[in-house]
Amino acid sequence: MIDLATKVRFLSDARSYPHAASFVVARQTHMSWVFLTEDRVYKLKKPVRYPFLDFSTLDRRRFFCEEELRLNKRLATNTYCSVVPLRCTHDGRLNLGGQGRTVDWLVEMKRLPRADLLDIRLREGVVTEADIRKVGELMAEFYSAAPPEIEDGNLYLESLIREQTVTRAILGQPRLGVSEAALPVLDVADERFTQLTPRIQARIEAGRIVEGHGDLRPEHVYIGTPMQVIDCLEFDRSLRIIDPYDEVNYLGLECAMLGAGWVRPVLLDLLEAHLGGRPDDEVLAFYGSFRMLLRARLCLAHLLDRVAREPSRWSRLALSYIGAAKEEFSFPSRPVRKLNHSHAGA
Repeated sequence: MIDLATKVRFLSDARSYPHAASFVVARQTHMSWVFLTEDRVYKLKKPVRYPFLDFSTLDRRRFFCEEELRLNKRLATNTYCSVVPLRCTHDGRLNLGGQGRTVDWLVEMKRLPRADLLDIRLREGVVTEADIRKVGELMAEFYSAAPPEIEDGNLYLESLIREQTVTRAILGQPRLGVSEAALPVLDVADERFTQLTPRIQARIEAGRIVEGHGDLRPEHVYIGTPMQVIDCLEFDRSLRIIDPYDEVNYLGLECAMLGAGWVRPVLLDLLEAHLGGRPDDEVLAFYGSFRMLLRARLCLAHLLDRVAREPSRWSRLALSYIGAAKEEFSFPSRPVRKLNHSHAGA
């Protein structure tokens, strides 16, 4: 039995790779180990099981590696290369893609220049409106080509209900230090959700829901050449069944968290020009608040690890997201504002 630590040690050694590599940088996430060489990235899924995913068996890890490759080929064809077996010979030596029994699977990708990821460009103030319009065009064409999810459209509504319930359960824990700020916002979000459910259901019945990216954040948008969107959410299809306006609105909000509030209206207007059927401002405000509260919850999930890394950072970031969720509703009772179209630095 080859344990995870042995695999990580092997993959952290530059000599392990079939192509020339002079260094390897290993990074750990909740779900994976990622190994970066000069021009390649290899992702090894951890053998973990959570309520929201199951990578606990070799067959499941292979399946989700293949899903990751298939799904990301939609928006990042040039970056996602293959699924590579990690094998062990009869004398216990590990190798990538060679002989022996398969002990794990990795996704192989080309390494993109980090400087051209949207989050980095936004922090450096070097994003133009033309860049954002290209992102909007790419996503609008992607959604336009996607078949409407009418039969499976209720997965979207079910995931909103499920995720909001989990978000309340986590943000409401006093020991995590944000419940006083979060609970009033959650109360308003739940009330608005109840009011708006018939409108969301009508969007499902009208064929407005598609299978999207599932995790559309600035750090997943590459604005080099060719423009690509990477790191699609592969482990739960129901989380990819989404209203395109929800997904693009979320990207705009994450850009606003980086100081670029002008991005969101540009993206939404482009999407409307391509797809039509824009939701009213109350629905968009709920979508935004839901996503910001979800992001706050995901920040706090780091505090639930056995060893919490940078706890003060995650608490501070969670409170920022809760503040953004509150702002979406012009909290507590002011009317929802129209999104403005002014921006700076474009």
